[in-house]
Amino acid sequence: MAQFTTLTSRMLPLVVNNIDTDQIIPARFLKATDKKGMGEALFADWRYNTDGSPNPDFALNQSIYQGAQILLAGDNFGCGSSREHAPWALTGFGFRAVISTSFADIFRNNALKNGLLPIEVDARMHRILFELNEETPGAEITVDLASQMIQLPGSRSASFAIDNFSKTCLLNGVDELGYILGFAEKIAEYEDKAAT
Repeated sequence: MAQFTTLTSRMLPLVVNNIDTDQIIPARFLKATDKKGMGEALFADWRYNTDGSPNPDFALNQSIYQGAQILLAGDNFGCGSSREHAPWALTGFGFRAVISTSFADIFRNNALKNGLLPIEVDARMHRILFELNEETPGAEITVDLASQMIQLPGSRSASFAIDNFSKTCLLNGVDELGYILGFAEKIAEYEDKAAT
């Protein structure tokens, strides 16, 4: 899993509330058992026309947002079924963080386990971020995980919450298993003592 410390990026706005995991990654793509190529299927039903060509009106296909690593989503992002493919598709496309006013619990947990930072902000900051993007398309913000802060242009900022375990894993670029393996020597010492 990629380490997450500080991220400075443009935001890609998706002004839609209640985006569920079937919209993030449609069910027909769930046969895949690895993450490779998942980014191509992200928001497939919105991103592509029926003939397979890119929909020029959809934000992911607009040149100003190419390379954006922060998705600025509407309220209640990631609701619906518990498919882990949703964060696979988001990270496969290149997103490192998603900002919303709320996340479905299962999506939040899956995101954190796959190196994607779900950032919950209040309605006021949410509105400010969308306004910033409207006023200055392509404006960059900085996400600092260690301090749990979002820094906007002009010295505006906002804090966000994250549990200590997930924060530790992201800062070190490890998943749950990687975290446990970090204690391999201590575990081996304990096992040796217990065996005697």
